[in-house]
Amino acid sequence: MAQPRLMRLALIVVLVSAAWSQPTLQTDAILVDCVESLSRIILNAQQFMDKDVRFSVLDQYGRAFEVTRTLATKCGYTITRDFWGNIEFRASIISCYSQIVDESSYSLTVKLDVSSTMAASVSYIQILTCPFYPWSAREILCETNYMEVSVVRTVPLASEGYIGDQPEDWAAAFPDAVSGEAFVWQIVFRLPSRRKTMPLKAAQDAGYGINTTNSRIVLRAAYNATETTVESIESVDFSVLRTTTYYKQRWMLFMIDTAVACPVDDVKYTAAAILWSIPRTIPPLLAGANNIQASSGMFGIDLQALSDGDLRNRFVIQNDSRATTIQIPVGEPSGYYKSHVVNGKHGITYSISIFLQNQWTDDKWGQTRQTIVKDLTTPFMPRPPIVTNNTIPATRVFNVSVGTFLPDVVLQFVTIGITTLSVAQANARGYVVSEFRYANGSASYTLKVPFDDPSIHLQVIGSFRVYTLNATFGFKVIPENRPFSVPVEIVAVQDIVLPSTTGYCDDSYLHLVVRRGNVDEDWAPYVGNLLLNSQSAEMHGFLLLDNGTHFEIKVQRASPLVTYEVRTRAIAVTIPISLKDRAGNTRSNFSIACNYKIQDKMDCLLNGTIVITAVRNALVQGMDLSKLVLRDRSCKPTVLTDLSATFVFNANTCGTTSRFTGSTMTYENNVLYYSSGVAAAIYNMTISCNYGINGTALLSFRAEDIPLPTAEHGFGSLALVMRLSKDPSYVNFYSAQEYPVLKYLQEPLYFEVEIQYTQDPQIELFLHDCWATSSADRFGTPKWDIVVNSCPNTADHYETIFHPVTMDSRVRLPSHLKRFEVKTFTFRQNAKGQIYFHCSVVICNSALPLSDLLCRRLCIPDRQRIGRSVDAHLDVHGYVSSGMVQILA
Repeated sequence: MAQPRLMRLALIVVLVSAAWSQPTLQTDAILVDCVESLSRIILNAQQFMDKDVRFSVLDQYGRAFEVTRTLATKCGYTITRDFWGNIEFRASIISCYSQIVDESSYSLTVKLDVSSTMAASVSYIQILTCPFYPWSAREILCETNYMEVSVVRTVPLASEGYIGDQPEDWAAAFPDAVSGEAFVWQIVFRLPSRRKTMPLKAAQDAGYGINTTNSRIVLRAAYNATETTVESIESVDFSVLRTTTYYKQRWMLFMIDTAVACPVDDVKYTAAAILWSIPRTIPPLLAGANNIQASSGMFGIDLQALSDGDLRNRFVIQNDSRATTIQIPVGEPSGYYKSHVVNGKHGITYSISIFLQNQWTDDKWGQTRQTIVKDLTTPFMPRPPIVTNNTIPATRVFNVSVGTFLPDVVLQFVTIGITTLSVAQANARGYVVSEFRYANGSASYTLKVPFDDPSIHLQVIGSFRVYTLNATFGFKVIPENRPFSVPVEIVAVQDIVLPSTTGYCDDSYLHLVVRRGNVDEDWAPYVGNLLLNSQSAEMHGFLLLDNGTHFEIKVQRASPLVTYEVRTRAIAVTIPISLKDRAGNTRSNFSIACNYKIQDKMDCLLNGTIVITAVRNALVQGMDLSKLVLRDRSCKPTVLTDLSATFVFNANTCGTTSRFTGSTMTYENNVLYYSSGVAAAIYNMTISCNYGINGTALLSFRAEDIPLPTAEHGFGSLALVMRLSKDPSYVNFYSAQEYPVLKYLQEPLYFEVEIQYTQDPQIELFLHDCWATSSADRFGTPKWDIVVNSCPNTADHYETIFHPVTMDSRVRLPSHLKRFEVKTFTFRQNAKGQIYFHCSVVICNSALPLSDLLCRRLCIPDRQRIGRSVDAHLDVHGYVSSGMVQILA
């Protein structure tokens, strides 16, 4: 965006040294021109930024008078500095110290004193020379800081007996004029309830500017001068000063109406336009006139008149019998935007310099010309920066952008977590801070931070990993150097991949392989309270292999780390593993169990010998197999291993008892284990052998699996919803309370349509047609097609864009949603700017891809839909609509 007033035709630029011997200004630093009844100097901000500039005017004797606020109002000077730092000095060509040169031009000598903290003050002399101005009988100038009226000295002229068209005013002024001293100028102020007379000196001391040229008398006043009144004319307030200026000579009396009226609240602001209204007739300036014969007007920008064609093409002009209203679009290229900071909040204003010149002819004055100059700035418009989350969790990098800002906004620093860094420092540390500059000069800024950066906060919530980036963008607005900041909090969610295990057993070892998943690589494996690491592996005789993503534990099945459980004809050997975090909290438990068959657990031999093998029992802590005994405690194990103890004894020894049951002889004994200091056995396994009279019977048993439960099908209802996302991430959506939603023409719209109240993965949603209307009636007109037969509309230059739907923390079934993007330029011809969006949808059966082609295509002609829905005999189409979206130019 260019700064205003960078180039202008310089009419006359004269630099002189006079009594000062100073350097010459650069030609591109100063611009001088004459427009209508004004001359001006424009100083370029690039040359005068951060410098103090004072203006003085020189009289014909070379004496300098500094242009203060009071002198400016009395003598016809205006000094402004715009938001970019450009300085403008304007002077009425009949200001106090203007000189008439050869009755053909006006000349004003201006001295500029320029100083800064880094250098001494420097003075320059600038002579403004403007050609002769074709004056009307009455000229009225409404500058930004003063009102000026100049009239021909001889018109209208009143003699002693003249009463005029306002007899009450002239009659009241006449006695004062007659009784006053000769050759003395006086002013009569006509107030609502009285008349007030002031000599020339008293009026000048009161702040009024009164001076003359060879042919004209000039009166200037501030808008809020004591003798002014405020009058409402066609709902516009005017500052009105009703005066009669007279000059008494010996034989005649000059009485001149020097009334002036200028608007003070004629400008209204809306979000899209500036409205400037001027009444067609201004009664205070028409006192005594009975007939307005002709009128014309001229509108301009920056004191440059516009042609009728430019005026019609760029502005809206409304004329009626009472007023002329000019509608100036906010953003019109002749003005400029500027960023501001108010109470720490970012916003913008729009400024433009305009003028209007009205000219009319009446039967009293002849020709009157009124020129109104306005330097307009809209009220502060808050512009909260838009934070866009472009993060894709799969990349494990936060990607956030902030914008859009005008060129006068500069990124100074970023704070990531609690660390504040300049842009260069942030990039040097491995972050990515970048600027994207648009064609119009505006910019947005992007920050990228890896998920595993120490500043990122990580939480494990349920089955998700939640990463949170807290950052702050620090900006400043130039040239004021006003700071503001934009805090951002971005949350990214990843599905947790929980640790998984595989394992196997061989004759001597248990092997457990654990894949850590993505929960935390710092979680450590434990057996009980024993940390499994290289040191404990050496002490306890197991093998540990760890590559960061997997670890494997290899443990002997006789290791004290394992537990045992005796089962039918087998022994279960188990090693339990737990993963603990740095704080010692258990996060996950794993185990591997292997069943080793127990050979010949108990044999009842025909010769009466009984062989029984007892294995280590997991319920007996620290069980010593050598201490197992039978009922006769002298009977010890015959064979011992790490896992079992085997007894071999005769049926009539070791305390074995017998009994007859029918035709069966039963022998019974017990394998017992006693703990020291405890009389009763803490382990007792009863064994028995049954011998038939004619032989030996062997019994066996088996367990049957319990059948899995089954599920019955049910029925429910479906609902459709259309949402408008605040950005392309489809994370934040506008609520019902936020409608109507305001969008500018350059902003795209991101819509999402969803089936609700179902978890059926076989159902899939398709968009049949989508369109927009200017009313809530989906059948209303006009109508803009967005999706036609499930295809993006290609009839318009701005094509609809479909976006894929992926599974995340909110979306469990992507087939239940469809997303699309609409370019708002499609609606640029909509006068009202009110848009409603509608879609017709169809639900299909994705479980039958061969018979239901609708579920397999993204863009389907109508003929393929017939008979291919979930229920062909039912109407499976539905309609869904959005709230109102207000499109702003």
